[in-house]
Formats: sequence, C-alpha cells, structure tokens
Amino acid sequence: MTFLEIFWLALIQGLTEFLPISSSAHLILPSAILGWQEQGLGFDVAVHVGTLLAVVLYFRKEVGAMAVAWFGTLGVGPAKHERNSFDGKLAWWILFASIPLGLVGLLGSDFIEAHLRTVAVIAATTLLFGVLLGFADIKAKENVSVEQLGFKGAMIIGLSQALALIPGTSRSGITMTFGMMLGLSKENAARFSFLLSIPGIMMPGGYLTYKFATSAATVDWQVLGLGSVLAFICAYACIHYFLIIVGKLGMMPFVIYRLILGAGLLWFIFA
Repeated sequence: MTFLEIFWLALIQGLTEFLPISSSAHLILPSAILGWQEQGLGFDVAVHVGTLLAVVLYFRKEVGAMAVAWFGTLGVGPAKHERNSFDGKLAWWILFASIPLGLVGLLGSDFIEAHLRTVAVIAATTLLFGVLLGFADIKAKENVSVEQLGFKGAMIIGLSQALALIPGTSRSGITMTFGMMLGLSKENAARFSFLLSIPGIMMPGGYLTYKFATSAATVDWQVLGLGSVLAFICAYACIHYFLIIVGKLGMMPFVIYRLILGAGLLWFIFA
C-alpha cells in the first residue's frame, strides 16, 4: 500500500465508522471503483483498534461508570451494594443487544463476503436505509429517555444492528434510526449507538485479529501503526463534531449525502 492509500483508507475508516453512512461501504468502494488493492487483514485490525480506542476514550466517564456498576451487579467491586443502578442495567442491555450482531456475523459472514460486497448492493442499501433514516429524523417524537428505553427497546436496536453486516447499511445509521423510532432524542440515539459500537467493534476486531495472528502474512508495523493513529484521530474528532451537528441540524445532512452517494453509484453501475 502506498502512503496515499494508507492515509485515505484510515481517514475513511475513522470518519465513517461513527457517521450514519456506512464505513464498510466506503472501504469497499476504493478497490471497486479506483482499483486499489484490498487493504488486508492487518490494516483492518489496525484501523479497528484506532476507532475502538477513540470511542472508549471519548466516552470514558460513561464506560468507567458502566464497568464499575456492571461488576457491582455481580456483587464484585466498589459498587457491589448498588446492584440496581441504572449504569449496571445499561451495561447489561448493551451486552445482550450485541448478541444478534455476533451471531449473524458468525453464521453469515461467508455468505456476505461472497455475495453482498458489491457496488450494486451498496447503492441499494445506501438509498434504502438513507430514506429510512430521513423518515425517522422527521417523525422522531423524542419523548423517551434512555432509562425508559428498557431492555426490550435495547434488544430491538440490537437486532437492527445485525442488518449493518450488509455493506452500505451503516451500523451507526441503523441503530440511530431505530433509536429515534423508539422515541429517543437524536442526541440520545447517537450516544446509545456509540456505546453499542464498543462491543460491536470489538467482536469483528477480535475475529480479524485471530485470523491475522494465525495467518502467514508479513507484518509492516509502520503501516499498521500509521493506520491505527490516523483512524483514532479521525474517529475521535468525528464523534465530537457529529454530536454537535446532530444537536443543531439533526440527521438530514447525512440523509442527503446518502441519497447523493446512492444515486452516484447507480450512475456508475449503469453508465
């Protein structure tokens, strides 16, 4: 990989992992349209590590409180006498809501890799789920807090997350869409989606790490380190400014982007 490819692919991963526009789609498109070589397992692992560190660091207070409270629900640690705290419940909701993504990824990854990583699929899902995001943005009632969401609501969002394995869907986009449909405000839907992304990134990241560690691939630590650092910086900045944009403008800028991108991909296919 050239430095230019490393830079742009890390930038794409960092920017699109948490935006509702699909990171997997944007990572597939350079090779499909520009003829770039596939980035390989090692680079995938590096950028996943970078984006994971970004979201954990940005939400370090929430993650720390949830971790302490979760151990408290097990009767361990300083919060062992506060087993009914909301942070502990939220941690359990996020863990259980991540199970559908893990199961579908484990059982369907080969089919997805073989049949769904195409420009045509990306164009269709970009348009379809872009329209759905726009509908949720317009119709959002914003009358439900995260505490009122409940275990059932968290599992509905978790089930929707499994759809994100289809390139072009967007993990953050589909979870925010369902969060808003369930009554969460745009900001709370985004925050819940970001917290849900932590196990959502850890699972494929762990799988890719295992595949990479058991393969005979050579390791270019300079490439991996550069990719990880760039993805981290871009992802951290992306989370910060995305929350500001959503608070002021809602999801519509990203809906418009998805519609333009989907239309452009259809033009590319048929032209």
